[in-house]
Order: sequence, then structure tokens, then C-alpha cells
Amino acid sequence: MSLNPDLKSINCTACGAGLDVLGGGRVTTHICSYCGTALDALDNYKTLVKFNILERPETPVKIGAAGQIFGVNYTVIGLLEHEEVWRGRSWKWVDHQVFSPTHGYAWLTLEDGHLTFSRRYRKPVGWLSEAEVNRADTRPRVRAGGEVFQYYETSTSAVTYAEGEFTWAPRKGQKTTTITAMSDTAMLGFSTTKREREIYHTVYLEPTEVSGFDLDIGSKPSGVHALQKLKAGAHAAFLTKAALGCMVLCLGLALVMFLQNGRLAETRQRFSVTELPATIPFEVSEPGRLTRIDLQGNGRNSWHFLSVELEDPEGEVLFESGRTVEYYHGRDNDGSWSEGSNAASLAFFPPAAGRYAVTLDLEESGFWAPNVNRASSPQRQLTEVSLQIRNGVSSSFWLVLLALGFGCVGGLPMLRRYLHNRARWRDSDWVDEDDD
Repeated sequence: MSLNPDLKSINCTACGAGLDVLGGGRVTTHICSYCGTALDALDNYKTLVKFNILERPETPVKIGAAGQIFGVNYTVIGLLEHEEVWRGRSWKWVDHQVFSPTHGYAWLTLEDGHLTFSRRYRKPVGWLSEAEVNRADTRPRVRAGGEVFQYYETSTSAVTYAEGEFTWAPRKGQKTTTITAMSDTAMLGFSTTKREREIYHTVYLEPTEVSGFDLDIGSKPSGVHALQKLKAGAHAAFLTKAALGCMVLCLGLALVMFLQNGRLAETRQRFSVTELPATIPFEVSEPGRLTRIDLQGNGRNSWHFLSVELEDPEGEVLFESGRTVEYYHGRDNDGSWSEGSNAASLAFFPPAAGRYAVTLDLEESGFWAPNVNRASSPQRQLTEVSLQIRNGVSSSFWLVLLALGFGCVGGLPMLRRYLHNRARWRDSDWVDEDDD
């Protein structure tokens, strides 16, 4: 049954063309690249069946090309083109059967510039059938070799072209249904034909893991392959951990500073609008520390601009400013809504200790009520305003801003990983019921 190991070439028994013998003793079929005749390698290369002469598929990998995969020498001994047709669309790809005298037979596949390497999987694993996939309510999973493989897709393809040596007898139009499951590093393909079924283990080949075969390794692949690993920087993990750690630290410090609310320089005072303008003196004991003036109104579906003038201990105007307090609410087809706030504040750094004075006045006001149900959302002008002043307060704004910056730095690698994983699974035909 085994081939003569010294046999290096034969003549096609159908057309007489010279053919190289490249495979090992498990080769059962040799398909002539000149006339398309399938020859029985186990019975003196007698004619089995003849493929219709078709145009050879485009592939840079030719029969007889040699190279290394994971440091092992392989030779291409056969080409097999598959075609999948679904809903009027067609996909074609070429599998290259390769042979190593020390490691046996495998498949090298080139698709959109991406290279994958497949071998028969001999370790114990439960079979994943099409019926099981159709019955499943959640994405099916299988365990193999310490990894968890999740269902990816079901495909049925037919052989459209064959050339070279094979360990089985390809037939034109022969259909194979493959259930594919994927882990983080590999795929398992549960393939079924009319005569047999096999499990194949497929991994992605990086440029450093393959050489030779007349491949242009420098060419850039198209898109993201389902098995392609994310190319992260050498220090991406450290950068993520360090940045997220700094973010947590900044948020912790921001919380501490937020809780340090200083001391009251003036307790809350309330004024009727008719009493404005009003001047409120207050004492500053910690110069150079942030001092905050808090304002509070009581308007509804209206806006009001309050002017603020501050005088220093010498009676000189330190600054003139103002704040708008506005609050709107109502009800529409989506329910109740509200926006704005009747509270406002402004902060400054007092240059010296002493007695300051703030003058508060109402400069402008108005109503805002488009598309508002006035029966459920009455309008009310500002009738009362309150003021409170605190000295020595701490602002957590910049620490929160810094935390957001660290969060962006630390989250970028995580975002890249998320987007890459989405791209890997985008061609899966599994649809969750919640997405229907």
C-alpha cells in the first residue's frame, strides 16, 4: 500500500505528462495538472476520474514550493479550491496541502493576504454538530486542549479545482459542511462529507512564523482575520495598569479635596428680590486660598442673571461678574423632564486677609416655556435669593480632569482590544435572540 520512497516522478497514465512525486506514503490520489485526471497512487497510478479542465486558481504558492512553518520544513504537494455559495453570493479560497517527512501532512491557506495553518486534531473532544447548533439557545461551546472554543459559523463548500497529491480522493462538486468554533488563539473545524468526518485545528501564521513558499511576506493583509492576534506594544499591559492606577489615585485625592469644604466666611443669608441690591460683608482669614460664593434662587421655568461685585478690604473693586440661575421642567409624551439649576457659584483667590464685601443684584430675568404644559408646569419669577460664602475650599476639578486623562491613556489599549475582538467575530453567523 505504501509508495516506493525512491519514486521521485511519474508519467501521467492518461496524457503522459511528467509529474513530480512530492508526498509521502499516505498519498492516495495524484491529480494531473495538465489533463485533470485523478490517478490512483496506490494502484500504479491508474485512472480514477477526470476533472474538467478549469483555469488554475490565482495563488502565489505553487506545487513544489518549499518553506518553513514554525521551524519545520514543508513542501506544497497539492492545491484545492473551494467555493461557498449563499444567498446569491460566492466565496472562493485555495487550500495548499503541505508535507513534511517528520511532521506529516497539513494545510496552508492564504486568504486576503492572511495565512493560516491547519492540521487534523487528534486529541479527545466532543463533536459539534449542525443539529446541536440549530437547537442551541446560547452560543455553543466545546472544550479542547485546555481552551474553550465558541461557535463561529457553519459553512458548506464544494470542491471546484484540484491539482497535485492528496491523502484522499477529491471529487469535483464534493461538498463539505464545516462547523467552526473559535478560541482566543485557534479554530476547530468539524468537517463532514458523505463518507467521513474530521476535526481540523487552525492557527494564524504571523510573518515571523513562516518563511519560503515564494510568499511576499512584506505585503499587508486586508482587514482583520478571525484568528489574527492584536499587535499591542511591548509595554501596553504596564501602561494600562499604571494609567488606571493613577486614575484611581487621582479620583481618591479628588474625593478628599471635595470633602474639604473650607470654613464659613458668611452663613447663608436670604434676600427678597425687592431688597436687592444687597451688600454682604464677610471676613477672609486665609488669603490665597480658594473662596467660593454660592447662590441659590427659587424660579420655575424662568431665568435670572445675578450680578456680583466684590470689594477688597481697601474698598477697591476686585472684580465684577455674574451668574445665571435657571430651572425648567415640564411634561411631554415621553414623561416628565427637567433641566438647568437654580444654584450657581463663583470662586476667587483673595489676595489678602481682611474684610471683603460682595454686592448682589438682579439685572435681568425672563420666562422660557415653549412646548410646556402650563397647567402642570407653572411659571414663577425669582422671588428670593440666598447667598453663602466659604473660605479655604478645595477644588477637585483639575484632579478629576487629570483622572479622565489617565483613564483615556489606560483605556485606549482596552478599547483597541475590544474593537479588535469585535472585528474578529463580525463574520460569525450566530445571532443572539435579544438582537432579533
